[in-house]
Amino acid sequence: MLISALWGLVQGLTEFLPISSSGHLVLIPAIFGKEQPDLATTAVLHLGTLAAILWYYRRDIIGLIVRPGSPESRTIWKLLIIGTIPATVIGLGLKGPIDVIFSEAWIVAVSLLVTGLVLAAASLVPVGTRVVEDGRWLDGVVVGIAQAFALLPGISRSGMTMTAALAQGFDRAQSARFAFLLGVPAIAGAGLLEGTDLIQQGDFRPSTLVGMLVAGNVGYLAISMLVRLLARHGLLPFAIYCIVAGAAAYFLV
Repeated sequence: MLISALWGLVQGLTEFLPISSSGHLVLIPAIFGKEQPDLATTAVLHLGTLAAILWYYRRDIIGLIVRPGSPESRTIWKLLIIGTIPATVIGLGLKGPIDVIFSEAWIVAVSLLVTGLVLAAASLVPVGTRVVEDGRWLDGVVVGIAQAFALLPGISRSGMTMTAALAQGFDRAQSARFAFLLGVPAIAGAGLLEGTDLIQQGDFRPSTLVGMLVAGNVGYLAISMLVRLLARHGLLPFAIYCIVAGAAAYFLV
């Protein structure tokens, strides 16, 4: 149970802070000589982080469901549908090779370094003023392609999508909003794939629910903290962390 809670803490923090949850779930066990969390744990942890997004952006989610035909909802639906396509197509086509990368900790460490460099570059982008409701189809394509890169462990999904949104002229808070709303189908899809495998294997333990609760609560706090930090400091603090952590992990694993 304690181990499940620990993985929930790691997942909740790193899923939303732009420092790669998949990378940390590979590197932390590799550094300390432990096994990676099993399929049951990762599937349930995704449910916890999904709940965090749904609750934090509940007004947006309710609006999309209750008023799907409003101009604002139609724009957001368009962005989410277009933005989800690249990662879905690539993820289904390259699931095998991606699973292989998960087993190579040094590749994950290098990917975390790459994330840091991308975030550092993003900190140089002038702060825009656009909001999600002003989004165009091209924004969905650009941010969606950025999200597809995050299928590689060590590449932060939130970091890539926020960077792409910033490059498209969205302001910092709206970039986070865009990234996390787009994360709903991505995280739900990951949980569904892992959950299907889990059901087939029949390997579910009630103790993993502890990890889900921890991931959900910590994830909500992580989103709140990230939005505040973005407004003040941008992505540079996370860039520094990823570069230092990636370099250290490369020599330790």
